[in-house]
Amino acid sequence: MNLISLVLAFVIETFRPLPSGHAVHSLFSRYAANVAMQFNSGERGQGIIGWLVAVGPWVLGTALVHAIADSAGWLLELAFNVAVLYFLVGFQQISTGFGAVLSALRDDDVDGARRAFSEWRGQDADDLEASELAKLAIENSLASAHRHLFGVMFWFVVLPGPVGAVLYLFAALLAERWGLDRGEEYVAFGSFSRQAFEVLDWIPARLTAATFAIVGNFEDAVFCWRTQSNDWGDAGQGVVLAAGAGALGVRLGETIHQDGTAVFRPELGVGDAAGVDKMAGAMELVRRSVLIWLFLIGLLTLAVWAG
Repeated sequence: MNLISLVLAFVIETFRPLPSGHAVHSLFSRYAANVAMQFNSGERGQGIIGWLVAVGPWVLGTALVHAIADSAGWLLELAFNVAVLYFLVGFQQISTGFGAVLSALRDDDVDGARRAFSEWRGQDADDLEASELAKLAIENSLASAHRHLFGVMFWFVVLPGPVGAVLYLFAALLAERWGLDRGEEYVAFGSFSRQAFEVLDWIPARLTAATFAIVGNFEDAVFCWRTQSNDWGDAGQGVVLAAGAGALGVRLGETIHQDGTAVFRPELGVGDAAGVDKMAGAMELVRRSVLIWLFLIGLLTLAVWAG
């Protein structure tokens, strides 16, 4: 059931991709903002209560509907699983925005690449050079692939129905909205959202990194994972990006220019500077990794049936 649900969701999303920031993400973002307005008094305790209020109803509602669908028959359960996954996974959202940047850079259209990157990520890109655009596009594609594909797939398999997938993705979205540097009032209030997601993401991040190592340059991926990942601010993202950069043989991180200033970041990866060829390699790395995950989930499904 898990494998079939995932494959069907991927197929539907391939032919009917959702735009970034679609209805489910927008609805949850507005809901999370309203919860923060009600509970954020700058204290960690309110952050814990707010997190439960923000995430809990979605998870419990998904569990309830799944239980009803399960009792009604496997076909309805399958349809519900596929419907939820369709709104959660985002492979085409990643590849569409990434592809627009890649296409512009291939045509030496740096201004077009800047516009495409801004539309994709919602960030100012006026000061970015071609190599910096390629670098950021690779970083965002690897990080997004992990959070919107592999992390969702892991928790979908671990917990019954799509409950785990909803828990993981909404915890990730909440960590982004409350856990980032959004002012002094969010330092304590957003600390629990960061820590909760770190717990949920600990195993998936390392499985994603291991998959990148298997389908790419294994030795360099493991070396970068061990020596560079701790320097990145986001621990889980650092593991994924360091292993991904090593697997691709590309240098990520380092200094970029945004908003008229130089932004200094830790070095990730080894090998060549980011460019069009490495961007194409990043998408291929993600595609091969998805196939590996589907294959392993298929083996797990067969083992469960056989047992």
